[in-house]
Amino acid sequence: MSACAGFRSRRTRAEADPSGPPEDTGTSRPRRSVGAQHETARKENAMTIAQGFEPVGAGAEQGAGMGGGIVPGAFPGPESMRPTLLGERWAVVGGHPLVSQVAAEVLSRGGNAVDAGVAAGLASNVVQVDMANFGGIAPILIRPAGSDTVHSVAGVGVWGRGATLDAMLARHGGALPLGGAPSIVPGAPSGWITALRDFGTIGFAEAAAPAIALAEEGFPVDVRTASSLAVMGRGFAAWESSRQVYCPLGRTPRPGERLVQRDLAALLRSLADAEGAALRAGADRHGGLTAAHDAFYRGEPAARIAEFVRAAGGFLEMEDLAGFSADVAVAPCVRFGDRTVHVTPSWSQGLIVAQALGILDRCGLPADGHNGEEYLHLVTEALKLAFSERERAFGDPRHTTVDPRNLLAPGHLDALRARIGHRALPNLPTLPDGRPRLGSTTAVVVMDGEGTAFATSPSDTLDGAPVIPGLGILCSPRGVQSRLVAGHPNVIAPGKRPCVTPAALIALQDTGGEPAVTAMGCPGGDVIVQAMLQAYLNQTVFGMTAQQAVEAPRVFGSSYPGGFHPHPSGDGLLLVEDRIPQAVRDGLTARGHHVRAWPAYEFDAGSVQTVGDLVPPPPDGSRVLAAGADPRRSAYAMAR
Repeated sequence: MSACAGFRSRRTRAEADPSGPPEDTGTSRPRRSVGAQHETARKENAMTIAQGFEPVGAGAEQGAGMGGGIVPGAFPGPESMRPTLLGERWAVVGGHPLVSQVAAEVLSRGGNAVDAGVAAGLASNVVQVDMANFGGIAPILIRPAGSDTVHSVAGVGVWGRGATLDAMLARHGGALPLGGAPSIVPGAPSGWITALRDFGTIGFAEAAAPAIALAEEGFPVDVRTASSLAVMGRGFAAWESSRQVYCPLGRTPRPGERLVQRDLAALLRSLADAEGAALRAGADRHGGLTAAHDAFYRGEPAARIAEFVRAAGGFLEMEDLAGFSADVAVAPCVRFGDRTVHVTPSWSQGLIVAQALGILDRCGLPADGHNGEEYLHLVTEALKLAFSERERAFGDPRHTTVDPRNLLAPGHLDALRARIGHRALPNLPTLPDGRPRLGSTTAVVVMDGEGTAFATSPSDTLDGAPVIPGLGILCSPRGVQSRLVAGHPNVIAPGKRPCVTPAALIALQDTGGEPAVTAMGCPGGDVIVQAMLQAYLNQTVFGMTAQQAVEAPRVFGSSYPGGFHPHPSGDGLLLVEDRIPQAVRDGLTARGHHVRAWPAYEFDAGSVQTVGDLVPPPPDGSRVLAAGADPRRSAYAMAR
């Protein structure tokens, strides 16, 4: 097998294939959901089972005496822990069941995937406020129906005009104390509104209505969210404004208790009211959305945010918010077999997925198959090289000297591939001497029957910054992902976006006609891109269903500085979910990887959410959508 042929993606099996997922034993053989000895019985006894008779023929002895036509193994076992959901009109996966429900309602009323994705994202800013804040970030990818172009919407804010490296060091030394210092312009509001303006069909008021109701009326807190708020409460309890909202009884909410966020509801309603006033004055839909945008970035919310951040030691001025808007650009992409994989740009870690896929496309498929020693070694090394490239070149493309397109150039990917050998590479292998130059999130993915796809990983957690009194939101503390080292591509600078960990992926597969689409998002800090890469390979290389792909065990390497201040140097650990056999782990150790076991379904291994076209499609060629929701967190899939 040639180096350029093996790892390239295959057309996947039909999602409904009953043969089940590959075994987690280091081989690529499909796991049989029932014993082979029952196959003949299954065929011969179809009528007798339906009629309630005892089975006859081959395999009958296994069912003798059981009555009612019961034949052990006559029906296939489950393909996965949860089913892959199939739909013809739409499919959605949100990070919380209420978020998915909001998207489903918008789609059922005739909205497109962008309308639903934005409404779901706004709902996540309410029901997943522990993971994603309206004052935070929302990196977005969108593929319009019928298009070969995927667009990025940079819902990630920028540093204020006074935030120079010298000013930050003079004020805070080498620290970025939470509260105000790492605050950047909130990017999520502009991201949501810009996505609606350019690719949606509804206005802000309609998109925000479910979020406003959830914030104003409250919702019962589920067990996972209650646990998350309790853990984060150790951080945000230091801020009185946060305690008033999230500890109204002197503690964080317990499961089943209602969480009400009236200030957040009022803020969202004020933007909807501004839109409504503009529409009544004769503005069109775009004009109404612009009015909602201006109400946040040029109105009282912006003034309050700037004043609060400055008082807390930060660098935001009213003018910084007034001049901000989420950029829309063509997303960078890489070829992987017969697919073009688009990712969020270099202001995110999306390019890590693209580079790793480009490297693996140049590798032969290991003989030991899925999650075997050789396979996991190649995946780990490809990611190690891509993370090293992050340290060398990733940053806001408006402020870096490296053209991001060069990072995905075939010759550069060839050179990176050539570095991979039998043994584990040292940390940061593409930097001089292998040394550096000195969170959590959620996700929403939506696709409609016309082929429009939407993927986002909104973020910013309650323990990262205090709630701003009267607004019910925090001001994005994503500055903690910038560097305080001169010359680093991700160094702090006025008007510059930090390179953030949240990322998204949309892939288009060549079919000779309408491309087959796959969209993915994931929470998890530095694990995001690693989890998405492995889930994507599970689908495209090993033919897993959407649900099997996100459930399969995965690994996480840390051979690079962490993505968050103070960016501790990577310890070189390779964390491996313990469903991966011990023999595989031992083999990786022998290659020089520092392996440590994770639990079987580790929360910190991320929560990949995926929707896309069923590949191959039904015999009549109709579009069927498939959705998979990772069981490691609260992700929930719906389809129709």
